[in-house]
Amino acid sequence: MACNHDPKCRQCRREGLKLFLKGSRCYTKKCAIDRRNFPPGQHGGGMQKKMTEYATQLREKQKMKRYYRVLEKPFHNYLVEAERRRGVTGENLLVLLELRLDNVVYRLGLAASRAQARQIVSHGHIKVNGRRVNIASYITRPGDQVSVHEDSRKLPSVLDSLRGTGRRVPDWLSFDVNSLSGKVLAAPSRDQIDAPVEEQLIVEYYSR
Repeated sequence: MACNHDPKCRQCRREGLKLFLKGSRCYTKKCAIDRRNFPPGQHGGGMQKKMTEYATQLREKQKMKRYYRVLEKPFHNYLVEAERRRGVTGENLLVLLELRLDNVVYRLGLAASRAQARQIVSHGHIKVNGRRVNIASYITRPGDQVSVHEDSRKLPSVLDSLRGTGRRVPDWLSFDVNSLSGKVLAAPSRDQIDAPVEEQLIVEYYSR
């Protein structure tokens, strides 16, 4: 399973904000952004040069890839699909990433981070519409029922996450804590997505 193995805290420091890559640690004083909010590396603490337009667009792309834990090739494929769909390309891109199964599991509070959600899905602990799905990049649709497999309902990572940070389930999802199941009510709109990115810059980057 391909993924970014760079140290997670260094990724947050490089982007200058919390990407919530380490789950509950990101909500404590141990968070790298709270302790060392400057880019990693030998010259990270020095004066930062003014970024060019290209550099700004590149950083925004890297930020979104790291936020959703997606590598370059599949990320570009999402952009191609977003351009093919009706509507604003940048918003379509965000919606596609939000509807990924690993992100939905994370948004429902069944995992402390997207990395953990990806692992839970790939290990076969999640069902969609009653069928086991182990593909983290599976795109859910409005009306889909996402639930924890019956044999996995006492999984420590799931129970710890539910007792953890108390993240609010977004309005485009519903969740029943008793059955550990949720439903995709609708595709999210831009104002329902809290991703700290300027998606138009990413579209401009790929339009060069």
